[in-house]
Amino acid sequence: MSKQPRQPSARQTVLTGITTTGIPHLGNYVGAIRPAIAASRAADVDSYYFLADYHALVKNRDPARLRESSLAVAATWLALGLDTDGSVFYRQSDIPEIPELSWIISSLTAKGLMNRAHAYKAAVQENEDSGSKDPDKGITMALFSYPVLMAADILMFSANKVPVGRDQIQHVEMARDIAQRFNHIYGDTFVIPEAVVDDKTAVLTGLDGRKMSKSYDNTIPLFEPAKKLRKLVMKIKTNSLEPGEPKDPDDCTLFDIYKAFATEDETAAYRARLEAGAGWGDAKQELFEYLDAHLEGPREEYSKLLADPGHVESVLQAGAEKARARSQALISKVREAVGIAALS
Repeated sequence: MSKQPRQPSARQTVLTGITTTGIPHLGNYVGAIRPAIAASRAADVDSYYFLADYHALVKNRDPARLRESSLAVAATWLALGLDTDGSVFYRQSDIPEIPELSWIISSLTAKGLMNRAHAYKAAVQENEDSGSKDPDKGITMALFSYPVLMAADILMFSANKVPVGRDQIQHVEMARDIAQRFNHIYGDTFVIPEAVVDDKTAVLTGLDGRKMSKSYDNTIPLFEPAKKLRKLVMKIKTNSLEPGEPKDPDDCTLFDIYKAFATEDETAAYRARLEAGAGWGDAKQELFEYLDAHLEGPREEYSKLLADPGHVESVLQAGAEKARARSQALISKVREAVGIAALS
C-alpha cells in the first residue's frame, strides 16, 4: 500500500461552512459573505459552500428556528450573487457521506486531541468557575466531537484551503492531524488542508461599540426593511460631542461601518465631514441612506427568495447532487482503505 504523500493539484479547492444559527448581519456580510462570493467567481478554484445545519444542532434545540435560519442564510447568499453554476452550494445534512466519514475518522482520533479543543475547554472552565462538581455538566457529545465533524466536512471534498477566523484555526489544524494519521495508517487518502486567515477582512463594530456579534445582541441584520434599518442605525453608540466639534473617525462606529461599504473617495468625504464637526444625527442619517441604497437591490431579491422556499430548495438540491458525485467517490475510497467492502 502506497505511503507516498499526495501531490498538490494545480487547481485549488476552497471550502467554506456557513452556520445556520441566526439571521445574517452586516458583520457577516463584510467579514465572510462578500469575500467568499467574490472568490466563487475565480476561474482557477473549485469552491464549495455549505449550510452547516448539523453543526447548528450543537446549540440550537428549536426546530422552527433552525429551518428559518437555513432559509434565511441560503437566501442571503443567493441574493448577494453567489455563483451556484461555478461553485457547489449545498446543505450539510443532504450529504450522508459526511456523518459516515465523521464516524470512521473518529475511530482513530485521540480523545486527548478533543480535550484540547477551545470550545470544550471553555465549557469545562465555565463549569469549574460556577462551582460545579461535574466539569462536564451540560456538555454534549456533539460539542465535544464538533472538530471531528468539521474535519469530515473538510476532508470529504479534498479542500486545499479553508478560509476561517482566528478562532477556527485550531479546528483546521485538528483536521490536518486526523488526515495525516489516517494517511499514515491506511495509505494516501486525504488532502492535507490549510487554514487561510485574511487579516485584511473587515471586522465591524456593533451598536454598542463592541464587535458586531449575535452573542452580544448588537447586530444590524443585513436585510432589515428601511424603517427598521434606520431605527437601528440611530441606536448606534456615539460620544457626547456636539455639532461643530470635530469627531475622530478612527474611533467611531459610524465610520467603521460606512468605510466597509463605500468607495475610497466616498470614505474620504465622510471622514472629512466628521472631522469638520458633522452632528451625530446627520452622520447617522447619511450612513442609513448609504446602506439603504446599497442594499436595496439584494434586499428585494432576498424577499423574493424567502417567499419562494421551493426555489431555494431546488438550488440546494442541485448543489447536493454535484457534491455527492464527489463525496460518494471519496467515501468508497475510504471504505476500501479501512476494510469495509464487499466480500467478493
